[in-house]
Amino acid sequence: MNSPMRMPWVDTAKGLSIVLVVMMYAAYNTGEYTGGVGFLHYVIGFATPFRMPEFFLISGLFLSQVIDRPWRRYIDRRVVHYLYFYVLWAIISIGLKIGIFSRDPGGMLHDLAMAVVQPYGVLWFIYMLAVFGLAAKLFRQFRVPAWIVIPIAAALQMWAPRPDSYAVEQFAAYFVFFYVGFVMAPLVFRLVEWTQPRPMLAAAGLLVWAVVNGLLVYSPGYAMQPVGMQMGLAAWPPLHLTLAVAGAVALCVLGGLLSTFASMEWLRWLGEHSLVVYVAFTIPMSLFRGAALASGLLTDTGLLSLAVLLVSIISPVVLYLIIQRVGFGMFLFERPAWAHIDNSAPQAAPSAALPAAAAQSSRT
Repeated sequence: MNSPMRMPWVDTAKGLSIVLVVMMYAAYNTGEYTGGVGFLHYVIGFATPFRMPEFFLISGLFLSQVIDRPWRRYIDRRVVHYLYFYVLWAIISIGLKIGIFSRDPGGMLHDLAMAVVQPYGVLWFIYMLAVFGLAAKLFRQFRVPAWIVIPIAAALQMWAPRPDSYAVEQFAAYFVFFYVGFVMAPLVFRLVEWTQPRPMLAAAGLLVWAVVNGLLVYSPGYAMQPVGMQMGLAAWPPLHLTLAVAGAVALCVLGGLLSTFASMEWLRWLGEHSLVVYVAFTIPMSLFRGAALASGLLTDTGLLSLAVLLVSIISPVVLYLIIQRVGFGMFLFERPAWAHIDNSAPQAAPSAALPAAAAQSSRT
């Protein structure tokens, strides 16, 4: 059963997002080792403008409900919450990859130290959510109006600086979507509410968006590579920004439509538990891809990418269900009481999720 504190369409949209994120890593990770391009490369190529912006936009949708809380409680919910999972899974990932598999304790200590100031691996998303939450609170504290914040953030996104700091680079690339989600939340909620009872009209609008997005991404000049792609006209910074926001909103509308179907309950559940998948998918991904290539049984880039995608999503879910059943290890996916800095913090909800659901569950 759904929690009354949750909105099914939000979780469904996040389910779509986590599938796209894992798909990107599955396709590019496989392409890196096979040197080829598979059909999933083209699927993820279509989603390039909005794949990560959608996650950040959703994470900002519920910010207005928590941003005016006292600093201590806000920091507990919007900063410490994410840093707990970042630190925990950075230690696990670096310890396994560098400390155990590579047998390089010196390198492990170096990477652990660098992870404090440079977001580590795929966990950069969780790191940046904490940074974005802090930045938004500071803008609120100093009463900086949205009409100043958004144009500056949009200019940074279009400029796309490449400094030595990965954190600064990612801040410039994605903060605008987080803040736009915060500011545009009432419009997004009204749009989804309006389209849900009008499925045919919503589907027609989504079709038009998909055609336009696809034509601009795959217009002359695009280049598909084993690891990454170069978009066509969609690469022009102002157009890229526009397609990112449009695609993020489109996935919200699509989430609203899909959430009305009982057959899509699995996608809603996946979005509700997106944290489970996001923090843990890279380990089974690397192990399975390596084993599959070593066996020689599955070498086609497209089919191997699909298999890697399925294993990468299913494995963390199986681990979560096992932990839930045995009753030990939930600290991997739920923040324990000792990791709160606010004494009024509620006990962790039965299922943690990224990103908006975490804000939803903190409304009490």
